[in-house]
Amino acid sequence: MKKSQSLILFHQNTVRRHWDDNKELWYFSIVDVVSILSGSADGRNYWKVLKHRLKEEGSEVVTKCNQLKMRAADGKFYLTDAADTETLLRLIQSIPSPKAEPFKLWLAKVGYERIEETEDPELAMERAMQTYLKKGYSKEWINQRLKSIEVRKELTDEWQERGMKEGVEYAILTDEITKAWAGRSVKDYKKLKNLKKQNLRDNMTNLELVLNMLAEASTAEISKKKKPEGLPANQQIAREGGHVAGKARAEIEKQTGESVITGMRPHELPEKRVGQVSRNKKKTL
Repeated sequence: MKKSQSLILFHQNTVRRHWDDNKELWYFSIVDVVSILSGSADGRNYWKVLKHRLKEEGSEVVTKCNQLKMRAADGKFYLTDAADTETLLRLIQSIPSPKAEPFKLWLAKVGYERIEETEDPELAMERAMQTYLKKGYSKEWINQRLKSIEVRKELTDEWQERGMKEGVEYAILTDEITKAWAGRSVKDYKKLKNLKKQNLRDNMTNLELVLNMLAEASTAEISKKKKPEGLPANQQIAREGGHVAGKARAEIEKQTGESVITGMRPHELPEKRVGQVSRNKKKTL
């Protein structure tokens, strides 16, 4: 099976999925998910009827489904309806089944929490802390990560002030910053860490996070002083801010004899790595 395609277990059943490297999204076989949650012996027919009903109701969900080639039971590839995670969750809400009920309850809970966080943003930080702790991150790393969120918000506020558009232009500017300090694009950085949909910052080491924060904070400060207009000018500022952290990275690597950029994730770093850095420092004295 191709690297971009794989199977996942879902209620002890398999669901075909496809990774879109350009959009950085997983697409799941709708027929597979519908068959499992509806309990129907004929998932294809169930999806056909559901799709027709949704169209009649004027739902836009169906229009967001794509046809992708996926491997069938006979080993051959056929076009099948597929949906990304957001679209799939919307479809699940239309399935009247006990198996779909836990997902509906979860979606309602998440929605309620988001409303709470709008009224009290501090709740979002507290929930983020608990989520990271459950995933096994150290408190030191979590504190750095939460600080990085604050720094990122200050930067995006500045970009908004400069007239940059959230989404594509933010991504372009972020890429410029990352290339300037880390020497690689966000996409290549994620490939190094073997990431797909996961957040890159969630998989940076403490040192990588600190340098990324320095790059973003520097970009924001330079932008406030120079007040660039238009995307090209903002890209130049992003490179300048990134280079500040790039110089710091080069000095750290000179002193430690190790690359700051690593394919490892925070929880994968062995304790001996700290000792190795200490020994390398002694050698340079």
